[in-house]
Amino acid sequence: MSLKTKKIAIWTSVMIFLMIIALGLYYVVAIYKGLDSFSKEQEDSPFYEVKASEEHVIEPPKWAGKEPVNILLMGVDARGLKKGEVPRSDSMMVVSLDPVRESIHVLSILRDTYTDIPEHGKNRINTAITHGPKTAMNTVSELLGIPIQFYVYTDFQGFIKLVDAVGGVDFYVEKDMNYESKADNYEYDINLKEGQQHLDGKTALQYVRFRHDAMSDYSRTKRQRELMNEIVEQMKNTTSLVKLPVILEEVSPYIDTNLSVNDMWKLASVGYQSKIESNEQIPPMKLLKETYVGRAAVLAVTSNLHLKEYVRDLLESNPVDTVETEQKAMTNEEIHQDK
Repeated sequence: MSLKTKKIAIWTSVMIFLMIIALGLYYVVAIYKGLDSFSKEQEDSPFYEVKASEEHVIEPPKWAGKEPVNILLMGVDARGLKKGEVPRSDSMMVVSLDPVRESIHVLSILRDTYTDIPEHGKNRINTAITHGPKTAMNTVSELLGIPIQFYVYTDFQGFIKLVDAVGGVDFYVEKDMNYESKADNYEYDINLKEGQQHLDGKTALQYVRFRHDAMSDYSRTKRQRELMNEIVEQMKNTTSLVKLPVILEEVSPYIDTNLSVNDMWKLASVGYQSKIESNEQIPPMKLLKETYVGRAAVLAVTSNLHLKEYVRDLLESNPVDTVETEQKAMTNEEIHQDK
């Protein structure tokens, strides 16, 4: 090989190396900007009108990165609302990550659970978010007996964009699902067939919204947890990771959170190394009863103390035996008085 040829080869290698570095920097910067845009400020925040009323509300606890962390996920239907109006949450989940045990627990909170809303009396838990995110976090924290450090808030459009951005999900729909709503101008009608199929954003939303069967919201929260697991797994694949800057750009307008970019990096690291150990409904069936407040149907917790014990046992067990945990909760119900 001549000296000239060697020089060309060296410069070609250098240019390729520099291009790789440049692309890597662009990728990192794009991800950082995408994550940073999740936290909305001032009038860009969906809670701009209610944040002033939350000045006296207790701030969420800080997360150092080594202890368990709990994140409240809230999905809402924001259609037809005026700017500044906050809708009730259509779905509520707590994702609990333990960096030491490398475990993840997902808790779906039934939206009609009747509980104390700090400073606002008793009401369904899905109304807590209308008073602001800190109120919602405190409400869930007091109900479950665990600290809630972070929240993530999104609406239907954000969910649709996320599923489409990751390329959809392959999922088994366990039965035919049909529902029509003239009030919504049939925009969010549900029409799904039983069987294995590829769900895009709109059909995935139909699946997680369906509750027109015998078990209503009980079966719906189960479907939401199961589909969320599939979306998380889809996010872990190589294609989704490469498309991450585009995914973040697509969903950003529909998300608000108190997570900093640094918190998100730490959570991503913990989450990628962890395994989902449980995926449960809260309150469990044996710790709730259907009742009425006035003419409104609500779900009452039969024992606040034993619900907290149930959640504690659930999060501390690894792996979780759900049947034994529920039986323990029932035994405690019989031998203790509620507090």
